[in-house]
Amino acid sequence: MLMFRLLFSTLLALLLATTPGQARAEVVATFYSHDFGDYFPHAFIRLKGTVDATGEKVDTNYGFTAVSVSPAILMGSVKGMIETKDAKYVSRSNPHFTLRLSDAEYRKLIDHVERWRSMSGKSYSLNKRNCVHFVMEAAALLGLSVNRKSKFFKKPKSFVLEMMTLNPTLRL
Repeated sequence: MLMFRLLFSTLLALLLATTPGQARAEVVATFYSHDFGDYFPHAFIRLKGTVDATGEKVDTNYGFTAVSVSPAILMGSVKGMIETKDAKYVSRSNPHFTLRLSDAEYRKLIDHVERWRSMSGKSYSLNKRNCVHFVMEAAALLGLSVNRKSKFFKKPKSFVLEMMTLNPTLRL
């Protein structure tokens, strides 16, 4: 009888060890910079994965930019918009670090996107509310340290690299 129990326990352990477990659903946020966009450098966030609570598949990205790129952006505020770049643009951009998001953090990030999307009037300002500010606020919402007095608000790659020095555990 003891031998039977030992054999049964061993076989059960082997079976459980070789059976693939259910994959953990999660969304990851990757922070990107693009050295030269259509007209200027850019910062954005890519979201990819599965929302645990709903099973929703996510594969998108968000950045903030001027609706129309013209010399007017040098003079003051202009209309702004949330944009999603195509896969080719993303593949030619620089991924800097990735965060694994809980469902609550994912929701916070989507709420952040929607707040920026719903801003009315002249919401884009090269000096006060650009793509770097959008990414900075998203990072702060997720608990990262950010430099709100950075000298890199017009240099997305430099800003994200600065953010990484403020948060030394960040990596791809």
